[in-house]
Amino acid sequence: MIEELSEREKIILRCIIEEFIYTASPIGSRHISKKTDIKLSPATIRNVMSDLEDLSLLTHNHTSGGRVPTDKGYRYFVNELMDPESGLISDEKDILSAQINEAESGKDEIYKEVSRILGRLSKEISIVSQPYLSQGVFEKLELVNLSSTKLLVVVTITAGLVRTLLFDIESHISRDKIDRITRILNGKLGGLTLTEIRKTFLERIKDIPADSQDIIKIFIDSIDKIFQDEKEGMTLYFGGTTEILSQPEFGDTKNYRNIIELTDEKGIVVHVLNNMPADANGISISIGSENKDEKLKDFSIVSSEYSAGDVKGRIALIGPKRMDYSKMVQMLNYTSKIITEKI
Repeated sequence: MIEELSEREKIILRCIIEEFIYTASPIGSRHISKKTDIKLSPATIRNVMSDLEDLSLLTHNHTSGGRVPTDKGYRYFVNELMDPESGLISDEKDILSAQINEAESGKDEIYKEVSRILGRLSKEISIVSQPYLSQGVFEKLELVNLSSTKLLVVVTITAGLVRTLLFDIESHISRDKIDRITRILNGKLGGLTLTEIRKTFLERIKDIPADSQDIIKIFIDSIDKIFQDEKEGMTLYFGGTTEILSQPEFGDTKNYRNIIELTDEKGIVVHVLNNMPADANGISISIGSENKDEKLKDFSIVSSEYSAGDVKGRIALIGPKRMDYSKMVQMLNYTSKIITEKI
């Protein structure tokens, strides 16, 4: 728990962090005296900086007299000092809006385009997840007999989102039987989420006639596949893998390799995104050591939710702890709004 800082300490801490975000270089007292309106000598500023270092909000290396923020310092800045209305300029909003709205209407294309645009504008690694279909409310089920040995199952949830699966069957199933079982299942499952269906399916179909058990067996054997909770296996789209090279931290190929390896380990990213606590506005920020996975200790993650009808997906940015948090938050908020309206 950080004790309340004085106004002088807040001004100097904010200035150091904002200048470090901009320059990526340790910030000294003379730099602060030129950048603030407070009439303090460099010596007085050095004393305040020393106090902030004692509070573990700043640190320094032995090659420079300047200070850099700690993870704790960034957290205080994000919680107490950051201006949530600064950062994203109108031109960037126009670019986001125009380019996302120009994306092809297919949902996969939208997600890919959003990840590409966010990566280019933010210079961070951008991530867009498809909506969590398991949260959606079941609308209808369709069974299509493609051949004597192939059955297509089409599950539609509200907002028009669809999951399709193809199954091998042992023998031809008549059209009448398919239509009958489709009506029965739609009647029993309507209004439930896919998660609820998965958990209660056996109880709900226990009175279905014996002559329909050949189709029902397909559902019983594949219930997790048809009505799965896809959070751990959801589709992710990445952007910014080239643009992030412009960040000073990634001039070292080792750092670049580390963050690119993260994009290949989807399970880590999915787990992190699903377990980040959000604020009242749906924004999540995790800084450095706050990330439980060791591979993310040198990075920060900012994420937000978007809506597609009654289901939600996530968009996120991963980059150095020296990211422009205010701008990234605004960028994600604005992008979430555009995606929600477009889908």
